[in-house]
Amino acid sequence: MSIDKLAPPFDRLPRAILFDWDNTLISNWRCVHASVNAALRAFGKTEWTLEESYGRIRKSLRDSFPEIFGEEWPRARDIFYAHFEENHLTHTDVLDGAEEMLRTLHGLGIRLGVVSNKTGRFLRAEAAMLGWAPLFDALVGATDAVADKPDPAPVHLALKPTGFEPGPDIWFVGDADVDMEIAHRTGLTPVLVGDTPHVGDGLDRFPPAVSLVGCAAISSLVREIAATISTDIRTVG
Repeated sequence: MSIDKLAPPFDRLPRAILFDWDNTLISNWRCVHASVNAALRAFGKTEWTLEESYGRIRKSLRDSFPEIFGEEWPRARDIFYAHFEENHLTHTDVLDGAEEMLRTLHGLGIRLGVVSNKTGRFLRAEAAMLGWAPLFDALVGATDAVADKPDPAPVHLALKPTGFEPGPDIWFVGDADVDMEIAHRTGLTPVLVGDTPHVGDGLDRFPPAVSLVGCAAISSLVREIAATISTDIRTVG
């Protein structure tokens, strides 16, 4: 999908792009879902369907588990982590076009980072396993900053290695309302990506600047911007 006449802020390449991780670049939702159900079973609670997991797991664990398990949430956390750590690296699927997109953006000199509500050590293990870690300036997960997404703190931490201040020339790309919320709260350009309906109910308050179907559409948009800039330079010359 292209932007008509490439109106601002899409009339120039972003200085940096921060990505969500799960359901934006990769998918291991079935592993997350199974790990949550392991904790629910241990507490004698009704297990969730995969559909329910999509709708309920947008916040970080430290924000969501106290709501689900009450004062005993640390025990539920430990059960979840044990199950997830045992299985997540063998249940990590790259979304279509994600690797090509990341390498295209990196090759254009756009600084890249991740802000995820997945626990930081799991996020970084998955990025290393995929060979993507060198593409990113920062891989910020849950509990890495003083608060988790949609609090602005992880964005500031992710941008620290670049030296950039938050602004519309930096995009935040994600599949859920919390991703659009953190973009709005930090002044970044919010880009919604994906074809899943499980994005939450906050998009009316935090609308995306543009909605794209997948990673290939991001690649196409960036290439269009780059080509337009090159044409403008040739015209001026």
